[in-house]
Amino acid sequence: MRVLVIGANGQIGRHVVRMLGLSPEHEVNAMIRKEEQRKDMEELGADHITIGDLEQDFSHAYNGMDAVIFTAGSGGHTSKEQTEVIDRKAAQQAVDEARKSDVTRFVMISSIMADEAESAPDNIKHYMQAKLAADEHLIESGLVYTIIRPGPLTNDAARGTIHAVKKLDNYDGSVPREDVAATAVNSLTLKETENVIFEMMTGDVPVGEALKNLK
Repeated sequence: MRVLVIGANGQIGRHVVRMLGLSPEHEVNAMIRKEEQRKDMEELGADHITIGDLEQDFSHAYNGMDAVIFTAGSGGHTSKEQTEVIDRKAAQQAVDEARKSDVTRFVMISSIMADEAESAPDNIKHYMQAKLAADEHLIESGLVYTIIRPGPLTNDAARGTIHAVKKLDNYDGSVPREDVAATAVNSLTLKETENVIFEMMTGDVPVGEALKNLK
């Protein structure tokens, strides 16, 4: 599968590129914003590297692609304006470009509790609203989608085990970015994750097994 990674130079994105680069069943196209990021992508194992800016036309990145993993984001503490540009508009544009290019598989890294955006604290409400709008746009697109809503992210080493359900009943905890990346990569080829939204935290079940038993 030829996979476009949008947000390849981000903290989750770099793990995604490395994991796809190690997989014989995938060919990874890392979309980066700056030429000086190219060497890092090459070292991570990217098969192809595309320069693309989410604030400009990035349709060229889709040439020949089968799937997209969207892991770009402005973060919960950036301005409302930048959140609107990246987390809502660019994410929606990424979905639209996938439809135009006959990409059929789209994995979106969203945020836990995005579906409760209106009740989020004021300082992150705009972020949650943008994430929800992007998720809803993907759902309505007709693409085969997976929407992953991880809990608070850490840079801890991957455990390789997660807790993944369609709706968590407890929001205590966190999850390493590396495990989120592994979840996204595994989701590409698992029927059980097609047209599914789920939340995740660190847990005790191996990633693949957790995804095959989503409830």
